[in-house]
Amino acid sequence: MKNYNLITISLLALGLTACGAQNTNQAQTSKTTAPGAPGNDPFWSYAGKTGIGTSYEQYQNGHYTNDAPTGVVSKVWFSIAKGMITETMFGLIHQAQIKDMQFVVTGKNFTVSEADDLDVTIDYLYKDDQGRPLSLAYKIVSKDKQGRFTLEKHVFTDPDGQSLFVRSMFNTDLKDVKAYVVVNPYINNNGLDDFAKTTEQGLVAWQDDNYLTLQASTEFGAKTVGFTGVSDGLDELKKSQSLNTSYSNTGEQSGNVSLLAELGSIESNTTFDLVLSFARSEQQSAEQGAQTLAKGYQSVLDSYNGKGAAFGWQDYLQNLTPINKMTEQTADNGKLLYTSAMVLKAQEDKTHAGALIASLSNPWGETVSAKTGSTGYKAVWVRDFYQVAMAFMALGDTATAKTAFEYLEKVQVSSKTPGNNGDTGWFLQKTHVDGELEWVGVQLDQTAMPIMLAWKLHQANVLSDAELKDWYARMLKPAADFLVEGGRAKILWNDTQITPPATQQERWEEQSGYSPSTTAAVVAGLISAADIANMAGDTKNAERYLATAKSYNADIEKVMFTTQGNLKSKATDGEYFIRIGQDENANSNTTINANNGREGFNKKQILDGGFLELVRYGVRDALAPSIVKTLPEYDDETLANNLQVKYSFNFSDGSGSFAGYRRYGNDGYGEDEITGTNYAENGSNTPGQRGRVWPFFTGERGHYEIAAANVSNTFNDVKQAEIKNSYVKGLEQFANEGMMLPEQVWDGVGVNKADYTLGEGTNSATPLAWTHAEYIKLVRSLSDKQVWDHYPVVKQALK
Repeated sequence: MKNYNLITISLLALGLTACGAQNTNQAQTSKTTAPGAPGNDPFWSYAGKTGIGTSYEQYQNGHYTNDAPTGVVSKVWFSIAKGMITETMFGLIHQAQIKDMQFVVTGKNFTVSEADDLDVTIDYLYKDDQGRPLSLAYKIVSKDKQGRFTLEKHVFTDPDGQSLFVRSMFNTDLKDVKAYVVVNPYINNNGLDDFAKTTEQGLVAWQDDNYLTLQASTEFGAKTVGFTGVSDGLDELKKSQSLNTSYSNTGEQSGNVSLLAELGSIESNTTFDLVLSFARSEQQSAEQGAQTLAKGYQSVLDSYNGKGAAFGWQDYLQNLTPINKMTEQTADNGKLLYTSAMVLKAQEDKTHAGALIASLSNPWGETVSAKTGSTGYKAVWVRDFYQVAMAFMALGDTATAKTAFEYLEKVQVSSKTPGNNGDTGWFLQKTHVDGELEWVGVQLDQTAMPIMLAWKLHQANVLSDAELKDWYARMLKPAADFLVEGGRAKILWNDTQITPPATQQERWEEQSGYSPSTTAAVVAGLISAADIANMAGDTKNAERYLATAKSYNADIEKVMFTTQGNLKSKATDGEYFIRIGQDENANSNTTINANNGREGFNKKQILDGGFLELVRYGVRDALAPSIVKTLPEYDDETLANNLQVKYSFNFSDGSGSFAGYRRYGNDGYGEDEITGTNYAENGSNTPGQRGRVWPFFTGERGHYEIAAANVSNTFNDVKQAEIKNSYVKGLEQFANEGMMLPEQVWDGVGVNKADYTLGEGTNSATPLAWTHAEYIKLVRSLSDKQVWDHYPVVKQALK
């Protein structure tokens, strides 16, 4: 406990922003150990984030390091949902340390928490003259529906420490009103194994050698720790508007713990500054928070933003050379573009540089158990990873794109991969950012995409000839060999023979077989590999890769394009690409597997947009007969709701409608249309589950329109404006108030238990990196007047 008195004295010497809280609760009873272990069952928080944040840190030779000139690397990330601070991470990007942090206001005969139904708005603290965000610092305003108080929060991290900074500003005209703060720790990424106690300078929670400290710029009044839902003090506040019983620790049994502290009396313009700080010891955690508070609100915020000598978010944006020209092809003057650039960079781990995750959220979190650790979407999928790396290239951030490519070696299966008893060269389905295995299915597009990324990096002079040759030998050749030869995947549960181009899982990770989207990537990957092999002097394998790609390509229509379709629709002529098939005859009547509670259907009844990837990568011309013949079925809104893929949405400004698309017909990965419950809330095989519209398909379709216009020589200023005001603007409308783009949006089908508006993001995962990446790439493609992630080498090879 040494140094704590010094820390407290230093805090009291600060220019305090509010009167110290006075313990006026004369009847308060202080007890030692809180009862009720382990507390309520823990769950994650709402996944529809309206904001995420972390500090921007500079690379040092492709790594994050505390060495000068970058200084201390802050490894704290936070998220915001429904106006509340939710999962906040420290250490690795998936290691949540809290479920949520909320403020509570008490007055005469009322107690209102942020978890109650308040009117919430969110905005950015630092913007340019055009209203474009310049950092991921937030202003959240919550208003009591009865007009009794307002709460404004400013939220950001300390870029030179391991602390989350929260300024809370209260306004009320009522007398005898108090404010409290409640934190629900989930130390080290689970909600059941924590301990907590009060200390002289604040409140502490910990698990093993992971510590969290809650401190304020003013001395707390009453404070208590307890077990959530049993002895946490919140229920007492709600019943009596006072904290009559407090506990100093949670004892020797761990559980779902809670921290509660009285901030003090509030009136007009009452401000409290708080920090949550993290470290590997209690003392270090307390010192981190004290140091952040000592620097003060403005200094920490300026450093975070990049004002003055500090290098922060505005500096990152200023270094993105193409962004000004790209802004001309946005419908919102660049607001979502600026946000998307920062959102993608924020979703990179800072221990393992280049590790790009899918989303800083746990899908449908509030009904997902947190008894054990869960990464949710805070993990690496190579397919999502590729989309994001290509978006960084589009933005001109070649440093992150190159660092990301170099990271991929960590998630390629080799003889050194733990538990691997099979063949090598393919890339793991899903891993933690440190490479720890999580899911081990083989998805051949994820094995092709690193090769494609390498080719793009070399074309842009980001990888030199020497570097590409080195990576060819180390990583790309083993991947290309697997795309040709296949092999045995034998790791953890998986013991499967892979015979390309049939994949164990396609891009939706749910079916095996022959997939247009997977095959598009495999063909493009092999042709890219052939070009790289030639450059490396390996002409024999170059010929083999190219010959195999041409062989796969020659069979695409035979295997995946039906001429005897059975969809009942005015638009269909019975000729279209199917989503996937397990056999090599596109006209057979085989049934694909049941999944997510949906029964298996005849493969010819299931459409998806995967065929458009054939155009994007250059495997098929945009006006190829098989592509053009599939578009009417893909766009058909008269199909039965279960099989329908396209849905139209109206622009809020009344300027018309735009298109959104589901992943595929008969998709079951979404809210239950019969009960309105979350996905998997009643088990993952619930029959009523329904996959909703995914916004990034609007971007995919926009890319097709660019490709088609170029082939038909109709790309002009009018066409460019038309795509901007439909597909680009449509993606912008899918963004929520905090400009976060979701995985899925409400399509208007079935029970709407959450009261979503049409086109509003659901509770699946927001922000989804892939959606933000697709938006960035679409804007870059429109700016360049050609598809950004097109591979001319593929088109040339297949002539």
